[in-house]
Amino acid sequence: MARQVILAIDEGTTNSKAILIDENGSIIASGSAPVPIEHPKPGWVQQDANAIWQATQQAVTSCLNKAPDAEVTALGISNQRESILAWDKRTGEPIGPVITWQCRRTAEECDTLKADGHEADVITRTGLPLDPLFPPTKAAWLLRHYPSAERETCIGTVDSWLIWKFSGGALHVTDSSNAARTQLYNLADARWDPALCDLFGIDQDMLPAVHDSSHVFGKTQGAEVIPDGIPIASAIGDSHAALFGHGAFAIGDGKITFGTGSSVMTTVSEFLAPPQGITTTIAWSINKLPTFAFEGNILVSASILPWTAELLGLKSVDELLDLAATVSDTKEVVLVPAHVGLGSPHWDSHARGLISGLSFAAGREHVALAAVQSMAFQVCDVLAIMEDTSSNIGHLYVDGGPSGNPFLMQIVADLTKRPVLPGTDTELSALGAAYLAGLATGFWPDIDAISKLPRHKAEIPPRMPPGDRDALIAMWRNAIARSTLRV
Repeated sequence: MARQVILAIDEGTTNSKAILIDENGSIIASGSAPVPIEHPKPGWVQQDANAIWQATQQAVTSCLNKAPDAEVTALGISNQRESILAWDKRTGEPIGPVITWQCRRTAEECDTLKADGHEADVITRTGLPLDPLFPPTKAAWLLRHYPSAERETCIGTVDSWLIWKFSGGALHVTDSSNAARTQLYNLADARWDPALCDLFGIDQDMLPAVHDSSHVFGKTQGAEVIPDGIPIASAIGDSHAALFGHGAFAIGDGKITFGTGSSVMTTVSEFLAPPQGITTTIAWSINKLPTFAFEGNILVSASILPWTAELLGLKSVDELLDLAATVSDTKEVVLVPAHVGLGSPHWDSHARGLISGLSFAAGREHVALAAVQSMAFQVCDVLAIMEDTSSNIGHLYVDGGPSGNPFLMQIVADLTKRPVLPGTDTELSALGAAYLAGLATGFWPDIDAISKLPRHKAEIPPRMPPGDRDALIAMWRNAIARSTLRV
C-alpha cells in the first residue's frame, strides 16, 4: 500500500533540495542538486532561472526515485527570499538573470534614495531599510536593462517562479512572507503598496497575487517530474519556514539559520516598527492571520568556511573545522566576513572583509578558528538588539547544515550566552514548508498536531566564562569598526 507523504522543496542559494515527509514528521527520502552562481563583476551575484528549475527537477526526481511506494498528496515550497527575477508571461522565458539576495549592484541607487530622505517612510511601510539586499532596486535594474515594451512581464521571487513552472504557467502567486521581503508590500495594510511601486518604478500589475503561507494555490500541471493534479499547498521564505519547522509558535521563540548567509529571527506579538539595525517581517500567515517577527539578515555566514579553507590551502571545510578545534583561542586574530558588505545590524554596503590582530604567534589554526567564530559574532550583534527591544526571547533553535556540527554550535552557545537547540534534521526549511502544506490539505489537522512531532536534539548550554566572552566581543567590535572605516 502506498505511503502518503508531503513533497517539500527547499530552493536555496547553492542547492535545490527535495524531501518526502510522512505523517509522523519523518523524512523518508531526500534529493538535491547544485545551483550555479555567477559573479560577473565585484559585488554582483546572479543565477540562471532555468538552471534553478533544472536543479529543482533533478532534486525532485532523485528524491522520488528513493521512495517508489510513496504517494505525494501535496507540494510545499520554501525558497531563497530576496532574490528576484522577471520572465515573459507569454513565453515563460526568463528576462535577464536572477539577481540574488547577496548582489550589491544597486548599492548606489539605495544610497541615493537614502540621501533623498525616503528610508524612514520605507521602513514604516515595510519594516525594511533601504539596502541592496532587498529586491525593488534590483527589479528596477532588470526593467531598465531588459525593456519590456513588447511583452507582458512577471516579476517575482523564486517561489513565484517555481509555482509558475509547476503549474505549467497557470499561476503567478506568492505568499505573504515572501511578499514581505520584496520591500513593495505594506505590512500594516497587507497589500502591494502603490506609493512604493511608484518610488521604485515597478508596475504593480507585474507582481504576483499574495496568499497565506498555508494555502492551496493551485495544482501541478505539465511539470513532468511530478504527476498532474497535486495541490501546490504552501510557499514560504526559507528562514520563515525554518522558524515554523522548529515549532517556534510561542511569542519570543527564535531561531538561527546557518547557510550561505544567516537569518536570526524571533517572533513578536504584533507588527512593530523595527529597532535600528534589524527588520520586521511577516513570519507566516494562516487563515488570513499573520505572525510577525524581528529578523537580522547576515550576508556572509557559512560561506566564509570554504573561502577560508581555500585561503589556508585546506581541502575541505571539515579540515578547516578540525584545524580550528586544535586551539582554544585565536591569539587575538579576528576575521570579519564583509566580503559583500555587512548586513544586519550594520547595513554597510561598502564594508569589506578583513583579518585583524595578526602576529607571529598566530598560525593557520588561529585564522581557522577566527573564521568559525565570525559566524557566532554576527549572531551576537543581532541578538543584542533584539534583547534590548524585547526581554521576551524564548527558546533559541539552530538549523542549516552547520547546525549539525557540535563544535561550531558550542561556540554559538558560548558567544550568545544562550542554550541552543539543534534540530534532529538540518532541513528545517523544507520541513516547515511540508508542515504548512500538510495544514492546508488536512494531512495534519492543526498546529497542535505539528507541535507534538519530534524535532530537536539535546540542548547545548553555554560554557564560556563571562569575562572571556566579553573580551572576545570587544575584539570583534574593534575589528568591525576597522571593516567599516572609510579611507
